[in-house]
Amino acid sequence: MTSLAGKVAVVTGASRGIGKGIAEALGAEGATVYVTGRTVSPGEHALPGTVAETAAEIDRRGGNGVAVHVDHSEDEQVAALFERIAREQGRIDILVNNAFSLPEDLTEPNPFWDKPLSNWEMVDVGVRSNFVAAWHAAKIMTTHRSGLIVAISGYTGVTYTYGVIFGMCKTAADRMARDMAIELEPYNVASMSLWQGLTMTERAQRNLARAPEMTNEAVTNPAGACSPEFPGRVIAALAADPAVMRRSGGTFITAEVAADYGVVDIDGSTIPSLRAQRGSPIWDAIAQSGGGG
Repeated sequence: MTSLAGKVAVVTGASRGIGKGIAEALGAEGATVYVTGRTVSPGEHALPGTVAETAAEIDRRGGNGVAVHVDHSEDEQVAALFERIAREQGRIDILVNNAFSLPEDLTEPNPFWDKPLSNWEMVDVGVRSNFVAAWHAAKIMTTHRSGLIVAISGYTGVTYTYGVIFGMCKTAADRMARDMAIELEPYNVASMSLWQGLTMTERAQRNLARAPEMTNEAVTNPAGACSPEFPGRVIAALAADPAVMRRSGGTFITAEVAADYGVVDIDGSTIPSLRAQRGSPIWDAIAQSGGGG
């Protein structure tokens, strides 16, 4: 039996990219995965991928993929998603908050005052969207006194990466995950944040092809990069760990958690931690730091 058989997961922003990889990795372990995103038809987005295609791949791998069109800037659509899951499944075991509104000029070197104010959309879908999804999921998880909420973040939590708003959003996601953990602890629901390095998504591959000089920068150097499925493999291991609460409240480097569980990437490679080069997480698990004080 696969490790997540019978489990219900929600992965936000999973038409493509990291979300798609995570959803497929959880599905490969037998989970029912609700795949959310805005792209429902091929060609709607400049990059390939739709929620239906991700769900179909989950089915192919032995899980149960459920594609749901959700714009995570619209609270009504998010509420309808969780109402549907409660009605169809009666539970949620895993929520992965991955949805993030990435502007096309994210990796451009212009300073913040030379980029449009519309880039604030990263706060709306990237910070607020995390809270709204967790708000709904927590109502269901706490009733069952079990669950895991994971925020996808990165070294930008302590190291300048791409720009002001991006760094602010990822730092906020880390702190939000910690404070949620404090309030969720009495209900045996874990909350944590995972730091990704460069992940070879469709977007990352496109950007590197357009600007090969990016390979010389620490943030976008492909050496040590991982596949989009790698964090999903790590989250699957966390979700299957009966002692996962010992990590609740912490911000963790995905590569280091992978080493703890013996998880490798899809090609069998071991992904290195970039702690020495890019910085260390701020937040330890609340069990290690004495809780919320």
